[in-house]
Order: sequence, then structure tokens, then C-alpha cells
Amino acid sequence: MHENRWVSTSMPYLTPREKGQGDAWGADAAAQGRRGTQRILYAGEVAAPAEVARLLGSTEGEPVVVRRRLILLDDRPNELTDTYYPAGIARGTALAGTARIPGGAVTLLARLGHIGALVREDVTADNPDDEERATLRTAPDEPVLRLTRVTFDRDDRPIQVDRMVMPARSQRLRYEIAVEAGP
Repeated sequence: MHENRWVSTSMPYLTPREKGQGDAWGADAAAQGRRGTQRILYAGEVAAPAEVARLLGSTEGEPVVVRRRLILLDDRPNELTDTYYPAGIARGTALAGTARIPGGAVTLLARLGHIGALVREDVTADNPDDEERATLRTAPDEPVLRLTRVTFDRDDRPIQVDRMVMPARSQRLRYEIAVEAGP
């Protein structure tokens, strides 16, 4: 396996952390002998882009809170992630600010009473735009993976939309699915 390749599973990022635990990204990277950090590039209210509005069940242009993060692996860009929340959930919380959130956003959402019960992920491959290519430092001909994740609560309401862009050559996505035994 290429030494800079990252094997990613979604589960650690969907589960609230225990008090005193750091964020899932740092812990996941450390478990693989790597250093995972992130920079908040922007946080605050924006008008919902069409796709985000559709996924959140709202209307285009309606206010949502977004956190744009550059995810670093061993101090190199590994992922660019925009996470969107309905304004009614995130307005006035740490989700709308640039400070680190102890235990991560999923932990804060759980403390606010918003617990994910179902997650849907879609993955596509594409060419990055110029800003993505520069931020992720990809080669001119290098494609990216685009992962869109929607998290729903127990009442089937969307509480979070993640839009991630990752250099395809340095990623491996792994899905583990638990299936309950039948009768």
C-alpha cells in the first residue's frame, strides 16, 4: 500500500465521543500511527446551496450554518470538508464558530439532543475545480473523490450534511456493515 494512502471508515465520525476524548479524526489518525489535524477555514451562516437545501429538506437560499475545514494528515492536505447544519440546530452554538469543539461536532450535536440514527453516503469521482486543486495540492491530472453524507435523527429529519473532497490517489474508503441475523 502506498505510504501516503489513508484508509477511512465512517463509523468513528458518526459516534459521539466520551467526555475528555479528543476529536475522532485525531484519534483515528493516531491509531494508524499518523498525525491528524484540521483547520477551520470558515464557520457561520450562509444561504443554502441547492443540493444542500434539497438534502436538508429546506429551500435553496434558506440560512444554514456551515463549517469549512481543511483536514490534514501528517501536515499535508487530505480532505476538504464542508459540513452544513439547519440554522435552527446550529445558530448560536459552537457549530457556528471557528473554535475547536471538544469531542467534535457529533458530540456537541448529541449534547444538544440531536443524535444521528441513519446515515446515507454517496461517493463519486470527479475532477477538482481550481480552488480544490490548489487547496488539496493535487497533481494536474489527479481526480478527486466526492463523498456526500447525510445524517438523519430518529424521526428521519436530516441534522447534518457533509460534502467532502479527497485526492483519489491517497484515499481508500472502507465500509463495514453490520447485518442483524435473521430468524
